Amino acid sequence: MEVFLGIPAADGTGIGTAFVIPDTVKRAIPQHRIKIDQLNKGWNRFEMAAQTVILNLKEELETLSKTDEKDKLQREVFETYILMLEDPVFNQEVKDFYERELFNIEYSVQFKAEEYATKLRQAGNYYLSERAQDITDVFGRVLDEMLDIHPFDINRVPDGSVIFANSLSSADTIVLSKRKIMGLALSEGGISSHVVILARNYGIPTVLGLENINKKVHNGETVIIDGSSAEILVNPDRATMEEYKAKIREEYQHKISLKRFLDKPALTKDGTEFKLYANIGTPEEAEIAKAEGADGIGLFRTEFLFMSESGASIHAAARSFSEETQFEAYKKVLQIMEDKPVTIRTLDAGGDKLINSVDLPNYDEKNPLMGLRAVRLSLAHPNVFKTQIRALYRAGLYGNLRIMLPLITSVEQVRQCLAIIEEAKKELDFEKIPYKADIPIGIMVETAAAAIMSDCLAKVSDFFSLGTNDLTQYTLGIDRENMHVAGLYNEFSLAVLRLIQTTIISAENAKIPVSVCGEMAGRHDSVMVLGGMGIRHLSMSPKLICSTKELLSRFTIQELEAISAKHLNNFYEE
Repeated sequence: MEVFLGIPAADGTGIGTAFVIPDTVKRAIPQHRIKIDQLNKGWNRFEMAAQTVILNLKEELETLSKTDEKDKLQREVFETYILMLEDPVFNQEVKDFYERELFNIEYSVQFKAEEYATKLRQAGNYYLSERAQDITDVFGRVLDEMLDIHPFDINRVPDGSVIFANSLSSADTIVLSKRKIMGLALSEGGISSHVVILARNYGIPTVLGLENINKKVHNGETVIIDGSSAEILVNPDRATMEEYKAKIREEYQHKISLKRFLDKPALTKDGTEFKLYANIGTPEEAEIAKAEGADGIGLFRTEFLFMSESGASIHAAARSFSEETQFEAYKKVLQIMEDKPVTIRTLDAGGDKLINSVDLPNYDEKNPLMGLRAVRLSLAHPNVFKTQIRALYRAGLYGNLRIMLPLITSVEQVRQCLAIIEEAKKELDFEKIPYKADIPIGIMVETAAAAIMSDCLAKVSDFFSLGTNDLTQYTLGIDRENMHVAGLYNEFSLAVLRLIQTTIISAENAKIPVSVCGEMAGRHDSVMVLGGMGIRHLSMSPKLICSTKELLSRFTIQELEAISAKHLNNFYEE
């Protein structure tokens, strides 16, 4: 038996079979001149690669249903790809460039594909813009074939696996959530990374900081993963297996015992009531939130909806920005939650949450977490923002909706957003499309700037929600995705706690609600501190709601206040 120790990220215990995901190989296109006598050889390589991709696409088509609506879009995409690869006009253009310029075939294919895609993007037509993305996607597949690069398909992971990888994307994690995955063992990432947040949401035990773990474990080996102790046990002996099977049974029984809190309000020992909301990323998760007894949705991360769509293809992501698609998703969540409040955050893309779309290009930024992301990206692409706002206001007729703006750092940003919102409402009025007019608009307080000037922001906001993940990383200057500085990421830092306290006071003075939707809202140690500071609204993974109710039932408000006072006041004691 081999034991590996990492950093605990998502609690729980799992027993499964190791599945090692290979490191991603980045496509690097060589560029060099060739001789005339090398032309035929290069062109034959291109034709063979194109035919291989066509055959692969046809095989994938055979696996798709002809009647299922979800498969219909994917069929359309693959059929479009095949037509593009078989287009004699475009292929001749590639060949003419290749023979004229005498650049190697890989560079020639990429150059012509990008040239053609750029022309389509600049045509000012949405349909042609979509075709531009198709060109990039399908000829990327051909280039991968020519360069012998075979990107790993996350859908190949079998049920019952403990996944070992250097890292995973948020989109990959969303795909895995729909499978029976026993655990994640990763080299990279931070405890407040989006992959970990999703793993907690889906109840997947996760361990981080396992350096080069995908090279130390082999496919098919029996693995025990303990998310609480951050232990990975490979090929355990019989006694160890029995010990952990007993532990899994105990964990299951504990979960069953917590169900007694399912239909009860969240009350402290002295009867003070808390509201416990759920964080979700897809409409389907709203069903889980309801089943777990959530008082509402405190955070609907709309970017994960788009990232989930993009898991099928880049093309799908472009379509997912349509008003109707968004409207149906938001409507579904509101209907599921009935009259309970639902807070939907506008698109928080960019930074570490990249979305493939012709509507929102990915910017090559030196420091993307400090760059064009969240509300900054929305304001840079107002049409995308307005489309989302129109969909939200239309969906507002079906429930108790609140809209939340991410990464606000100034009053002017809020005013700019409100101006676009008014434009969207006027358009809906003109088009005679029904919508709910009086929807509360709030902001996320997740930067030091927002917290320090929260008294000013309270004058233009209907509510605050503290995003403690970003608030911590921006205040301390710590990248929460970076395992090398993971030990410095501390939500109990006096600087962070004081900013939270400032925000609470500003909200109280302005008489607007304030909640917490970051990871602090779901951890027992931080729930006690936040409760003692005056927070009464917490939003967390649906799976944590019952255990948080149980925790609160064991303390009085006075005891919680004493705990928070210790954190706020006793930093200088020996």
